[in-house]
Amino acid sequence: MFVEESPGALHATVRGTTYYFCSESCLREFTRPEIELRNIKISVVVSFVLGIPILILSYIAISLPIPIGWLLLILATPVQFGAGWRFYRGTYNAIKMLSSNMDVLIAVGTSAAYFYSLIYVLLPRQFPYGGLYFDSSAIIIALILIGRLLEYSVRGKATDAIRKLVELQPRTALVLRPDGLEEEIPIEQVSMGDIFLVKPGEKIATDGVVIEGHSSVDEKMVTGESMPVEKTKDSQVIGGTINERGSLKVRASKVGADTTLSKIVLVVQQAQSSKGPVERLVDTISKYFVPIVVSVALFSFGAWTLVAHKPISFGFTAAVAVLIIACPCALGLATPAAIVVGAGKGAENGILIRGGEYLERTQKINTVVFDKTGTLTKGEPSVTDIVNFKPELIEDKGIIKLAAIAEKQSEHPLASSIIKRALELSNGPIPDPGSFESISGKGVHAKYSGKDIIFGNSKILDFFGLQLDEQGQNELLELQSQGKTVMVLAIDKQISGLVAVADTLKEHAQEAIRGLQKMGLQVIMLTGDNKATAAAIAKQLGIDKYFAEVLPTEKYEAIKKLQDEEHRKVAMVGDGINDAPALAQADVGIAIGSGSDIAIETGGLILMKDDLRDVVAGIQLSRKTMSKIKQNLFWAFIYNVGLIPIAAGLLYIIIGVLLNPIFSGLAMAMSSVTVVSNSLTLRRFKPKF
Repeated sequence: MFVEESPGALHATVRGTTYYFCSESCLREFTRPEIELRNIKISVVVSFVLGIPILILSYIAISLPIPIGWLLLILATPVQFGAGWRFYRGTYNAIKMLSSNMDVLIAVGTSAAYFYSLIYVLLPRQFPYGGLYFDSSAIIIALILIGRLLEYSVRGKATDAIRKLVELQPRTALVLRPDGLEEEIPIEQVSMGDIFLVKPGEKIATDGVVIEGHSSVDEKMVTGESMPVEKTKDSQVIGGTINERGSLKVRASKVGADTTLSKIVLVVQQAQSSKGPVERLVDTISKYFVPIVVSVALFSFGAWTLVAHKPISFGFTAAVAVLIIACPCALGLATPAAIVVGAGKGAENGILIRGGEYLERTQKINTVVFDKTGTLTKGEPSVTDIVNFKPELIEDKGIIKLAAIAEKQSEHPLASSIIKRALELSNGPIPDPGSFESISGKGVHAKYSGKDIIFGNSKILDFFGLQLDEQGQNELLELQSQGKTVMVLAIDKQISGLVAVADTLKEHAQEAIRGLQKMGLQVIMLTGDNKATAAAIAKQLGIDKYFAEVLPTEKYEAIKKLQDEEHRKVAMVGDGINDAPALAQADVGIAIGSGSDIAIETGGLILMKDDLRDVVAGIQLSRKTMSKIKQNLFWAFIYNVGLIPIAAGLLYIIIGVLLNPIFSGLAMAMSSVTVVSNSLTLRRFKPKF
């Protein structure tokens, strides 16, 4: 799928737009589901536009200039061989593979109704038991196409994730030429060793090493790290991430297919393409049901004509009654009816289910893996603790206010969280410091209202010759052991307090974890954060197993290991670009709707409300919907099996009455009503936490 079209670079031009990493053949593969989706939409429209008039004209007497049979024939033919052509194609493919599936049953049943009606139109006197069943064939095709439309609408979205990942790659890079001049060149022309500039607010062109400059870079979309990462000389940077403030001069270390973002694209594509289509329960039933139905129909025809010496029209009527009563209207509705109701109920509760494939997988899930940043946590730093060493001299809100004054002119990524908390606790705006000095990698030094303020990490104490006492040191270590970033405040050379900042848990996260554990599911956490932070979050949530310092591709590998080595059925819950490979590889990807579009497109279940309790509700709803599908298939199958002997002529043997195919159609309709009614009971679903 991926072709290297120039040294170290992948690109393709589609309608004048350059997409990187993906070749033209790859993009053609991406557009194929969309073409199929468009075609099936057209087929649905055609089948209903023509099928509804056929149904009306079949039961309401209307004076027309041409015989009703000929009009119905004209209307039904485009439905049978236009909209329904895919079933004939599927039948041909199944027969070629010496197998049978739902397409075979649909093609045989609708063809029997169509051609029987056609013969009756052409030779009405030769078929006293005959009738017009164009409505059966047309409406069956229309209803089953609705189910297919649901399935293909999912496939049409499947490749959007790849496109959006590709679009993250910058189109150009500002490269320094050997003569010292700057030149903007297409990204595919960047080579390893090239030096390029990254200005504030720009995306980093490709993976590389900082050779000059100081800044903070937002890497959350790739690494999952909630807080911007400071970059100085010799720091590694990742292509596609966003440079926030300072300018950087970077030497390219990876280009094209070797970059981190390119590998994420490849992993998502491989994970999606490695999953074969889930075998539908209906096809499994059809594999055995189709040959039996056709055999019974042929046996009925032969028995009545060759053994009982009845007219050919009599035997043909019995055979058609068998095929019509066995025609899979209810079987075809069994899955889409439950999915439509279940998906509608899910949508009411902010839970989107992509289709039957994910329902089938969800019922087998025994492990739920969560990304941490932005999924279990809010994904942004906030002040969690204010420790006051001088309560007799200053209040807690005074500690945070002086810290905010010192940070007001700082470019440090945590400055905004300090200022935000100070504004929450104060009655007015945060004043500017009288003087300000940034001490790289350590903190800030400022003056305000006659006070000398020092604020930063523990390194700043050494810089100014200060030292925490034993109590202060213990407090600092305790906060750090909880995975928090701790900063020290000194006023007039006296250490006055500590301010701890961390990514905090989302509301209802603990309740969601407990709910999953009550269902007997193992819960695991994956995160790109350090081990101390991971351990602290896992402890708060009651999660026993977690993996820390995991890169995006390693998240995918962790999921695959759980599946391959531990033989577990895994659901992955995530929200970011870095989660896309793991979401795609998991048996069921559950995407947080407030997260990135890429995570959403890769997920099988999408939670629109950013409420983790919906993970529990989504799994419960999926299992309930799948249960209804199985019940529907059972009842549809029982109807057909129970009535096939009657259609074959059992009543004629007992009481001398041959079942008219009209009553076969009525029985078929009743089975459909049962299936739909059973599906509608899903409306009463309520999640249990």
